[in-house]
Order: sequence, then C-alpha cells, then structure tokens
Amino acid sequence: MSTSRILRVTGLVAFLAALPLSLALVGGFFGSMHPALDSLSHFRIHFAAALILLSPFLLLSPRFRLNGLLAAILGLWAIVNVTGLSFIPGLAPVQASQGAGVGPVYRLMQLNLRFNNPEPGKVLSLVGRVRPDVLTLEEVSPMWAEKLKLLETTYPYRLSCTVEGRAGGVMILSLRPFAEGTEGRCLQGKPFGVASVDFGGVPVDIAVMHLHWPWPFDQHSQIESFGPELEALSDTAILAGDLNAAPWSFASARVAQLAGMAQLGPLQPTWVWRRAPEWMRFAGLPIDRVFAKGEIVVHSVQTLEPVGSDHLPVLMEFSPKTPEGEDDPLVTTALAVGLAS
Repeated sequence: MSTSRILRVTGLVAFLAALPLSLALVGGFFGSMHPALDSLSHFRIHFAAALILLSPFLLLSPRFRLNGLLAAILGLWAIVNVTGLSFIPGLAPVQASQGAGVGPVYRLMQLNLRFNNPEPGKVLSLVGRVRPDVLTLEEVSPMWAEKLKLLETTYPYRLSCTVEGRAGGVMILSLRPFAEGTEGRCLQGKPFGVASVDFGGVPVDIAVMHLHWPWPFDQHSQIESFGPELEALSDTAILAGDLNAAPWSFASARVAQLAGMAQLGPLQPTWVWRRAPEWMRFAGLPIDRVFAKGEIVVHSVQTLEPVGSDHLPVLMEFSPKTPEGEDDPLVTTALAVGLAS
C-alpha cells in the first residue's frame, strides 16, 4: 500500500472518530437544556484531549487537513475554557474575600471515605496528622460509623445523616462546638446535612452533600430537591461534598446558584476509577467540591495523599472575618498557602 493511500485511510479513520467526539464536546456546552447533554460535559477535557491527539492524523491527510485544524482548535479552546491559565503555576490563586478583621486560620477536610475502604487506618492517621477543625464525610457506611467512634474524643461535635443503602450517609465532625442554641439538621433519608459551627465566636454554616450520578441517574432532580436547604444556608457558609459532577458542568453551577456560593476548587482530579492505578489519576475528574460565601477569606484549597478511597481528601484553609480580627484560643496552627496541585 502506497504512503498516500495509508494517509488517506488513516485520515478517514481519524475523521470518523473525531466527528462523534466533536459532537459530544459541543453538546456538553448545552447542559442546561437537558441532563443528558450535561452528562457529556463532565468529560469535556477527555474529549478535547482525544481531538488534539487525532488532529495530526487529520492534518497529514490532504483531504482532512481543514478538519484536523478545526479539531485542534476546538480541543485547545475547550481545555482553555475549562482551565483558563490554571495549568501555569502561580497564575491561578484561590479567589478569596479580602478585608480587615481576618481571624485565625482554620481547616476543613472533605472526603468521600468509600463505604468499603480496605485501609481505614490511613484515613484515621491522616486526620491525626492534619487535625482539621471540621470534617465533611460521605459514604459513611456501618463499617465507617464504627471506625469513626475512635474520633469521638477529638471530635465530640457531630452530625450524622444516615441513608439507606450500602454506600451510607454523610457526616460532619467538628472539634469546635456548634453555635449556641443551634442543632445540626439532616434531610430525612437524603445525603445532606448542615450544622452551624462556632469559629471563635463567628457562626458559619457547614453543609455536606453527596449527589447521585449524572443522567441517566437522578442527579438533576436530586439537586432541585436540595434547593430549599441550599437557599436556607446562612449568609456566611461553606458547602463541601462529592457532587459526582465536574466544576464546569451545569449541575455544579446549579448547586452554586441555589446556594448563592462561589466554587473554590480544587480543579485537579480528585476521583479515578477504583481499579485504575494511582498514576492514572490525571485522567480522573474533579468531583469533590468546596463552595463558600459571605465573610470567609479562603487561603488555600488543595488535595492530600490517597487514603484507600477512590477519592482524594480535599483540604480547605480559611478564616472567618471578625469585627476586630481577635484570636481564637483553639486555633489550628496552619500556614496559608496558594492553590496546590
């Protein structure tokens, strides 16, 4: 077979592969029109990367050179649309509220435990080393309910929202008391809970949620069912959880809209298929999210090391604004750093 014929055949095969990828990539930008299109949006970077990889084969074929150029442009545009310049170190700091009266630095750690995590000791060890002020946890199965009793002395303030099924419910653990006169509340039978935590005299609503998978599952309707609780969060609040939705999806934007919050990160993948090796985490999705609003100064949002779950822990460092910036005698000693990979 001649070289020209090989290039023609290769170009045709690449074109037949690039066409559905392009349609899927473009369709994902219309996620607000139907949940099925929003499901495509979660894989926007994957589709874009595949188009970029196919573009050289199209460019080498005289018949498909224009298609190759368009595929490369579409792929690069989609990646920049998602990441901006955040892939360049130092050009994507966490957007934080600014102003006088910034209080001490606190830590919130978000983690989907995985209901059958084979290495629970790694989670407990990490909590002991990082010592976050608040933990927001998902997939708190009966196994985990027993393991987390070991933290009762350190984290006496807790809210447990149980859900039927093997995956379990959600939980908030705090070493700081709940705001005086308040109690945590759960949505009955649903993976959502909220508690007002006292950070040195400043009450902050801490909410945790675990969304179902995207369409054809019921993620869209679940978000709407959480709407009243999201809208009822106080003016200063933090929401964390496993959204099973990428930050650029309509689902994630809808959560932010209902809660009146800004998405904070992280952008790097936090989840990968549990049977994939750890080195393939770059091909995963950033579905473990943190949101905030009100008088919160966010110093950093970063992922931590693997702890046996298919999700990475996410650590947020923040300071509530206080009238005089007074110290909290229980403050966690922490260094405020920029967004880490």
